[in-house]
Amino acid sequence: MICDRSTRRLFLRAAGAVVALPLLESMGRRRTATAGEANPRHSLVAMNVSLGLHAENLIPEQAGFDYDPPVYLKLLSRHRDRMTMISGVSHPEVGGGHHSSKSFLTAAPHPSRAGFRNTISLDQLAAEQLGSETRFASLSLSSSGPGLSWSRSGVEIPTQTRPSRIFERLFVVGSPAEKAQQVQRLRDGRSILDLVLQQSLRMEKRLSAKDRDKLAQYFTSVREAEQRLAKAEDWADRSLPKVDVSAPRDETDSKRMIENMRSMFDMAHLALQTDSTRFITYQFTGGNLVPAIAGVDVDYHMLSHHGKDPEKIRQLTIVESEVIQAFDGFLTKLAQTPTEEGRLLDRTMVLFGSNLGNASSHDTRNMPMLLAGGGFRHGQHLAFDRTNNAPLSKLYVSILQRLGIEVDSFGGCGGTLGGLEMI
Repeated sequence: MICDRSTRRLFLRAAGAVVALPLLESMGRRRTATAGEANPRHSLVAMNVSLGLHAENLIPEQAGFDYDPPVYLKLLSRHRDRMTMISGVSHPEVGGGHHSSKSFLTAAPHPSRAGFRNTISLDQLAAEQLGSETRFASLSLSSSGPGLSWSRSGVEIPTQTRPSRIFERLFVVGSPAEKAQQVQRLRDGRSILDLVLQQSLRMEKRLSAKDRDKLAQYFTSVREAEQRLAKAEDWADRSLPKVDVSAPRDETDSKRMIENMRSMFDMAHLALQTDSTRFITYQFTGGNLVPAIAGVDVDYHMLSHHGKDPEKIRQLTIVESEVIQAFDGFLTKLAQTPTEEGRLLDRTMVLFGSNLGNASSHDTRNMPMLLAGGGFRHGQHLAFDRTNNAPLSKLYVSILQRLGIEVDSFGGCGGTLGGLEMI
């Protein structure tokens, strides 16, 4: 797999002299639209099925627009013209089996190595540029445990795992006393950060070069936290959107994972519909449980490591078909929701896939990826070399550019994904 690292050099010109500047990441990420220019609002939802997706049931044998859909794509048939199946892609130098979920949206290499430090995820890079336009810069969701979102300093963004809590954050208005208390907590948090930062600066001169580098990373984390607190305080007095929907009930039975997934999709749909955020990630972890699904009596994790056992593959197909059908319901809701700029799916890119190409062998090559909506020319199977994969980061560059962010590379790989065209 080869990444072409096309970059843009910047120069200062004064008094006839030209001085080359080092490559600055922030100078490479600019909005395409200029001030006052119409720029349609685009959103992104990225979902990872961390126990994989059985490739034979998802990836067509034929490339192009006239592919014969396998089992899972048949379940998504009503959205065929709104989605593109992508195969033969992966992240260079990202192995580590299940650890590779950390790099699903970052492409950071070697996630299983000791001392691994992640980089910024796709959604958080977008949120840096556009997140100030909504109450929540982003939402990080998970069925349980860690999510997919990582800050610029490589810190994991905490996840929301309970639909009721998500609904509460989005739509439940507290009493005046509760709102005042919330604002005070935000201000107290900023004061504490100021104090910690001052104390850290005083000790910086006594540190080794390695410790100063660690402290610089810490300062970056503090500044990111300050920005989040400042934005939260700014939005605290603004009215929450009203929705004619009852608050969801959290699923207490962990085996009913598909029901929980549908509730999470409902919350993601409401968040997008009310423009509460435009960037959502969702990690579906599966787990070591026997799902409450008819015809399944083996735990999900064990099924994903089927070793080509026909019975395990049969049961795995049942589980994954339920996942696909829940995803189909989410796409359908987006496709049926009108906005000022067309249907919600028309301006929402939905990325669905897995960090594992073959979960049975923990293989991170040939990651199955599906992109729906968002204003691309869909309806095809984009098939890349299954031996020498195309860098998945090229798709991420295409997504960022569709959001209106001027960027040439992501995760060390330059250029957009060939064959994927904007409408």
